[in-house]
Amino acid sequence: MKSLTILASLALASASVGALAQQAQSQSMQTGSTYADLVELAERAPLVIRAEVRDQARVKAERAPGLAPGHARLYVEAQTRSLLAGTVPVGESLRYLVDLPLTAKGKVPKLKKQEVLLFARPVAGRPGEIQLVDMGAQMRYDPALEARLRPILAELVASNTPPIITGVSEALAVEGTLVGESETQLFLDTESDGPVSVTIVRRPGQAPRWGVSWTEIVDQSASAPQRNTLAWYRLACSLPQTLPADAVLSQDDAARELAQRDYAFVIEELGPCERSPA
Repeated sequence: MKSLTILASLALASASVGALAQQAQSQSMQTGSTYADLVELAERAPLVIRAEVRDQARVKAERAPGLAPGHARLYVEAQTRSLLAGTVPVGESLRYLVDLPLTAKGKVPKLKKQEVLLFARPVAGRPGEIQLVDMGAQMRYDPALEARLRPILAELVASNTPPIITGVSEALAVEGTLVGESETQLFLDTESDGPVSVTIVRRPGQAPRWGVSWTEIVDQSASAPQRNTLAWYRLACSLPQTLPADAVLSQDDAARELAQRDYAFVIEELGPCERSPA
């Protein structure tokens, strides 16, 4: 309980939490997070920690800037159970701030003895203190949630991690010699300037086929990514819903229509990038 008397030392951290509170307010402690939710949190978090809450104290409203109505800001003490991912070491004891919605009776949720998953960053110059990367960055621990999260963490640190897609640079569609035969190539912009291309092939009497190449080689035999993989996320959660008109290289109306149709086909095949409501 001793450390619960030093809330004044967290004024600066509380201000930071206040800024985050304006981004997302009510996702904390949820376990129904989508694949996209987990990737976005994991990418931003130098630390992913499984911990057990040992104590909590409510921060007075006047010292909780940005706090949403119907929420409470809590100062939490927790004990590290395991480090699922991290680029910096963490100690056995943790301290952090989190905003949580009040209960239906207007009470502060009781976290003591609950296990949580934390997506966080260390606080410079404050050993043992961490800062959640978002207001949805504390989740109730569940083995099934950890099982969903671990493949994401592994993909994010793999040597062949798909780059972040920032847009479509060029689209080229060419009709074949046979009726119903065509090929469309989409060249994508990435944050790291790495080459990424999508190829859509149509053959008479066959279902259209598409795939993505993550190298400089445009591979017609490349396959489409499976849903809920990092490759799928990079495309489904980054590509615009419609092909930008200025990306199509050809001025021929038929070729432009084909490029638009094939792009729409890829977007449909990828399906929606589902995120939990803020």
